[in-house]
Amino acid sequence: MFKANKKRGATSRTVEQTDGVPAFRRRHLVLASAAALGLSAIVSLSSGDSSPAVVPEPLADAAQQGSPAADDKRKVIPLQIALPETLVPDTTAAIAVEPIETWQDFEIRNGDSLSIVFQRAGLDDGDVYHIVNKAEGGKSLTRIFPGQSLGFQLSEEGELQALRYQKSRLESVIYRRQGGSYDVEQITQTPERHRSFASATIKSSLFMAGDDAGMTQNTIMELANIFGGVIDFVLDPRTGDHFHVLYEELWFEGEKLRDGEILAAEFVNRGKRYTAYRYVDANGKVGYFSEDGVSMRKAFMLAPVDFTRVSSNFNLKRLHPIYKTTRPHRGTDYAAPRGTPVFAAGDGKVTAAGYTKANGNYIVIQHGQAYTTKYLHLHKRSVKKGSRVTQQQVIGTVGSTGAATGPHLHYEFLMNGVHRNPRTIHKKLPKAVSLASAEMSRFEDQTRSLTMQLASIRQTQLASNSGQSGPSNSL
Repeated sequence: MFKANKKRGATSRTVEQTDGVPAFRRRHLVLASAAALGLSAIVSLSSGDSSPAVVPEPLADAAQQGSPAADDKRKVIPLQIALPETLVPDTTAAIAVEPIETWQDFEIRNGDSLSIVFQRAGLDDGDVYHIVNKAEGGKSLTRIFPGQSLGFQLSEEGELQALRYQKSRLESVIYRRQGGSYDVEQITQTPERHRSFASATIKSSLFMAGDDAGMTQNTIMELANIFGGVIDFVLDPRTGDHFHVLYEELWFEGEKLRDGEILAAEFVNRGKRYTAYRYVDANGKVGYFSEDGVSMRKAFMLAPVDFTRVSSNFNLKRLHPIYKTTRPHRGTDYAAPRGTPVFAAGDGKVTAAGYTKANGNYIVIQHGQAYTTKYLHLHKRSVKKGSRVTQQQVIGTVGSTGAATGPHLHYEFLMNGVHRNPRTIHKKLPKAVSLASAEMSRFEDQTRSLTMQLASIRQTQLASNSGQSGPSNSL
């Protein structure tokens, strides 16, 4: 017997040897014999041969005797077994690996141009010119805005292979280079729509009440527009008036993007309740209607500007504040901060738009044969002579141009060429359009759930006012 020398770095192991054959080799020999017997049986079965497996004689003796063979010169010949083709792995088959797209993204900052962003990505004006002029819709890339982003894919040589224009969280365009031009892919994501609501009581103004209720400025203005045909939000709202609004919120990947459409709303003004429901008719036209199917959209808005005070009423014997002479004031003045949006009071055509020393920037709109509206002292005009406009379209902003002591909108209303008081003429205007009887059943089906939810919001607010806790404003 002897002990094997321990090599540096190896684990120490004692090996016994008898008659020239190590003991561990005897044990392995027995195990190998058993394994060979099993493999032989598998080969026989797989080849369809029903004859018993044959074990090489030296291995069989060793297996049966459980002791080393007498002949020290005996060699163990490796057993070679041909496996069936189905068991042999195919090493020639290529594994398809999907290439991973890598993008270099650059956010558009204030003052950036397309050329500046391309320079950051290591490209030049030649690349800008090529994609703008060779890609379909490429010229839209020249109208990028801060907050958007451009992503670039470059080759190993630094050439532009693809460009991703991220317009918003929901919209993107990918331009992929194909030879001398580009393939264009438009990608539009669909947001999730969640219903929410807000309730508030007016203490000072509609805007402040809506802001306290967590509503955005756009949603507050939309609420004013919906009821703008029946409520004058300059004069009518009183302390104690209240409202309930059911609206949508748009969410994407767990983040709120913005408020969506108002679905239903209720406004109590001076004790009188007004209710409006959003309805899409059989032709796909969208409008807001009362619970009786009467359109909330009147021929003209009561006031063409939001959240202001009346600084001067219609008065044919008014003393002019600048000229100090008695001159007719044939309109209504709405005091408002410079830049406040001014809306078209009704559908029509712009018949005049310009500037005079007295009127400043002005716009005149013709509404059919009988009606005309005028908008004076504008800071900016957003429409030109000959333009078609729709009710509630922004046509300009409040200013103090011309003979004006401060920022305000001077608004005039003419019927058959005669000036009328904008505050009272609406009583003589055509009534609102109602839904056809054939639409009423469809209208009731669409608004039934909204009516129930609006009633639930009203009860929630009543419970809250009585000191009871109510649910959150998420539905």
